[in-house]
Amino acid sequence: MRALKIAATGMSAQQMRVEVISNNLANMSTTGYNARRADFADLHYEQVTRPGSINASDGTVLPTGVQMGLGVRPSSVSINLAQGSISATGGDLDLAIEGNGYLEVTLPNGTAAYTRDGALKRSADGLIVSADGFAVAPEIVIPEDANSISINADGEVYAYFADQVDAQLLGQLNLVGFTNPKGLEAMGSNLFRETAASGDALVGEPGEDGLGTLRQGYLEDSSVDPVKEITDLIEAQRGYELNSKVISAADQMLSATTQVR
Repeated sequence: MRALKIAATGMSAQQMRVEVISNNLANMSTTGYNARRADFADLHYEQVTRPGSINASDGTVLPTGVQMGLGVRPSSVSINLAQGSISATGGDLDLAIEGNGYLEVTLPNGTAAYTRDGALKRSADGLIVSADGFAVAPEIVIPEDANSISINADGEVYAYFADQVDAQLLGQLNLVGFTNPKGLEAMGSNLFRETAASGDALVGEPGEDGLGTLRQGYLEDSSVDPVKEITDLIEAQRGYELNSKVISAADQMLSATTQVR
């Protein structure tokens, strides 16, 4: 009775799909979050009679054969790279990335991580850091006596002072691109790390080499579509129920077999 094990893989797959959907809904208000999607593939097949086999009775070739599928398996949880909407915040250090690219931050162990969460802060030393306190690369320090900060679309950071008419250039923010952004490894806290699947980090200035631009005073909202997620949730729930019915039907068939006298 293969149906029991096949339906069990179907229930496991739909449960995983619900878990991915629940994570999307939980992050529907997370800055810069991209929705995920669970992808599945069928398991291997038992070749009862291979297509193209010769029929022993008259020597003709079977056009199809008999191939028994053994269920489903998860193949990936892929990220949807669609950009979320842009919301105005008015913050001097709030940056939205319009287009491709990530901001680079330096973790405490010295390695690099990447994020689209542009809710930047100013440390006690004047260093521009992420919301978790990780320094944005390249490091830019804002002087204590700066009245305000201006960041243009190209990533140039300017400071305005009370005793100066012209703004002072403090540094240049870069963006990082990847050949395959879907291959990045999610670390939590809106951070990603480079992997062999993503390719090497390609550092460049905003607006160049296919990278996006920066918009000061805005943040990128989550790309999660609640209506779509709820629809997918209902579909996954129905799929789970149908697979459970298959298990019930297989159990009844086995019960009928044991009662044969």
